[in-house]
Amino acid sequence: MTNDTLVVGDIPADTQAAVIRVVKDLQDAFNAHDGDALAAQFGVRASWTNAVGRRLDGREEIAEFSGPALKGFLGDVYARYDVVKLLAVADGVVGVNVHQTPTDSAGNSVEGPQGVTTYVIARQEDGWKIVVGQNSAVDAPPAA
Repeated sequence: MTNDTLVVGDIPADTQAAVIRVVKDLQDAFNAHDGDALAAQFGVRASWTNAVGRRLDGREEIAEFSGPALKGFLGDVYARYDVVKLLAVADGVVGVNVHQTPTDSAGNSVEGPQGVTTYVIARQEDGWKIVVGQNSAVDAPPAA
């Protein structure tokens, strides 16, 4: 977590680290174009609306869409995911705001649409997972 991450509410340091790890693992899966690893960051019964406005329900549907997308039209797309806010929602549930910056394959920022994402990450039987997500492409950096 960077010093710029706003933490709202009582979120223990180990929970902060676990939630941020989910986001970083999602970023790594996206950049590796690995649909299975990306889907593994979501809960079995997750609901995710991706940047093109398509709602995907459940880890299996997320994997079925993401695998071909990451190998196809997203095959040359990379991004950095910066956690900008953590919000304590309930015990074992954290709201997360993420800013996505397009990068090249080496991680250097490049021109292109940026993204703003909201995730609800919850403790599940198989660890911390995204249970709800909304990803939106934006043309300009998001306002603070």
